[in-house]
Amino acid sequence: MGKVQHYQVEENDIGKRLDLFLTEAADYSRSQIQKLITDGLATINGNTVKAGYKVRVGDLVRLEIPGQEKVVVKPEKIPLEIYYEDSDLMVINKPRGMVVHPGAGHYSGTLVNALLYYTGDLSRVNGEMRPGIVHRLDKDTSGLLMVAKNDAAHVCLAKQLKDRSASRIYLALAHGEVKDARGVIDAPIGRDPKNRQKMAVVYKGSRQAVTNYQVQGRYQGYTYLRLKLETGRTHQIRVHLAFIGHPVVGDPKYGPAKPHFHLSGQFLHATTIGFKHPRTAAHMEFTAPLPDELAAILAGLVTG
Repeated sequence: MGKVQHYQVEENDIGKRLDLFLTEAADYSRSQIQKLITDGLATINGNTVKAGYKVRVGDLVRLEIPGQEKVVVKPEKIPLEIYYEDSDLMVINKPRGMVVHPGAGHYSGTLVNALLYYTGDLSRVNGEMRPGIVHRLDKDTSGLLMVAKNDAAHVCLAKQLKDRSASRIYLALAHGEVKDARGVIDAPIGRDPKNRQKMAVVYKGSRQAVTNYQVQGRYQGYTYLRLKLETGRTHQIRVHLAFIGHPVVGDPKYGPAKPHFHLSGQFLHATTIGFKHPRTAAHMEFTAPLPDELAAILAGLVTG
């Protein structure tokens, strides 16, 4: 079943093209919006118009999003590197290149497919497409994440992430020389108004984002960083490091267009995760070393 969204045009939107107005207002790419308009699924005051229509104050925009066929997520026999497991949770070391949960273009080969094959005990708080998934890592970010095996554990672990009592530490190789040995990046993150497929440091429609960093090594042209998240925004580390002029090496979205070290994706690894056990309240902490591919890159650099 589809959904319908309504938007009222205000003074600061006067003269914008309809496709641009909807791209900024709705969480879809401009090409997706243009297709919806072409298909007659966007109307102005009840009338179909073209993508280039210039919106006016008081216009009522109706956008219809067609429903999608229900996707059945199937168990798949995919190896899992399990760092810890009990009746309430698991800690998994996700490899680079693996998508966490099914979504557009990725309905197989995900961590969820692997988890469904491994166990039938997974929380359902996040629905059928994300069983057990408390938080996520980007496809090309490796490292540790928590998986909940029941709803009570899920709620408890998610609360720890929200109130910042759970700790998450990452390792990243950044472009250039990060001047200070340690620092804090406190800059709000929201959808990039110029490209809805990206996040950015913006001060309207954004949420607080805080990243602590500490230099672990200096190399010619690069800085190796240890980063601790205080918040968990989408692409937070990648956006913050790009914001200070030191994007993550290999980042295809926020870094230089030229590939580095033949990496498919960013040099970013979730190395440590700490939390209180949802049943016993005992503090637990786990650390996973850099994947061999990233460790080899680091070993080949020349110290600065």
